[in-house]
Amino acid sequence: MALWCTIRTFAKHATELGNEQPPSPVFFVKPENCLQFSGNIDVTGHPGEVHHEVELVVRLNHEGQPEAIAVGLDLTDRRTQGDLRSEQLPWTKGKCFRGSAYVGPFAPWHMGWDYLMDTYEALHLELWVNGELVQNAPVLEMTITPKMQIDDLLTWAPVRAGDLLFTGTPSGVAELRPGDAVKAVLKKQDGITVSQFSTKCV
Repeated sequence: MALWCTIRTFAKHATELGNEQPPSPVFFVKPENCLQFSGNIDVTGHPGEVHHEVELVVRLNHEGQPEAIAVGLDLTDRRTQGDLRSEQLPWTKGKCFRGSAYVGPFAPWHMGWDYLMDTYEALHLELWVNGELVQNAPVLEMTITPKMQIDDLLTWAPVRAGDLLFTGTPSGVAELRPGDAVKAVLKKQDGITVSQFSTKCV
């Protein structure tokens, strides 16, 4: 299984980090070993900073179509990532540490890529830290859409059934600290929860 992660898909997030949004999808890959589905987020055991990035995660079928969706966290060591970027080196150490891909329960999704951006479905991402809403955006704000991401990916990548697509984070990313209570939610506009999880940073 591969975890295909797309960067700067929300324009506001690109801006908050001082980056330009790319004209086409740009990816990095996390290994399956980074996946975590339960338990605490270990921030003290990681030698650098750990920042939250809440995302819509799509599980792919054998035809490269979505078969299920979930809320997830692409955890990032921002300082290490910045240091590596400044030296024009790969970001691996800043993105691929233990537990850096935290994913909630999957819900079946058989309506295709376009419906992920449909106004009727109105999918919405939220991240709460210590009861404060810190990331909050409709998936519709994504300007590099999941469909654009997969169309690009399928032209060159060895995508397989069961792979996960992390579709990018909205603005509001910040550092997590020991003791923080974290709640990630993917819901519809009517308040129906599609996927969520609650955890704690230790």
